Amino acid sequence: MTDNFDQIPFGAAEFAENPEPRCPCLLLLDTSGSMRGNPIKELNEGIIIFKDELSADSLAAKRAEVSIITFGPPTIECEFQTADSFQPPQLQANGDTPMGAAIEMALNKVQERKLAYRQAGIAYYRPWIFLITDGAPTDYWKSAAQKIKLGEESGAFSFFAVGVDGANMDILQQIAVRQPLKLKNMRFRDLFVWLSKSMKNVSRSKPGDKLAIENPATPTGWATL
Repeated sequence: MTDNFDQIPFGAAEFAENPEPRCPCLLLLDTSGSMRGNPIKELNEGIIIFKDELSADSLAAKRAEVSIITFGPPTIECEFQTADSFQPPQLQANGDTPMGAAIEMALNKVQERKLAYRQAGIAYYRPWIFLITDGAPTDYWKSAAQKIKLGEESGAFSFFAVGVDGANMDILQQIAVRQPLKLKNMRFRDLFVWLSKSMKNVSRSKPGDKLAIENPATPTGWATL
């Protein structure tokens, strides 16, 4: 569950101070106008729980890295930073849903981060990209979908898609290689507890270990297939 990396001397202070292997997780979040009201409120609260859960685990706090990109328009809310340094932003809902452009930005950001790891000689686990949306793309998305397919096939990253009420699940199935999940009843808190638990499990493993990820699509889970 890790990419190959070259051992290159540390080139950045952040890595010199913390040479632990990194578990990068990029949250790709739909903050379009349809998320106004309770959905964006629940999403913001879920991100805070994600931060708190990871920070409470001494190893995950140093190994798990979080970045946030929102859309629309595609905006980098947080650069990659370890969980102990991550400060959840207060997201606002507005605009349309340029999902294709946002995915392309996320893929570029992950590639840049992996390059930084390699240049610093830092081991890393396969990055996770976690898309959450309540709608359908308002821009061209098929190029992004093809890049996701190629990236998954090469082991460059793992891409997950979650649809909130109103999401076009048919399009999400065409974008994601994995079966998209449908969030039950705005259960963002449960989603982020599951995600933090998964990241903690990764952070406790050794690069290259095969891990069994708890299935969220169970009768008591937060999602359905």
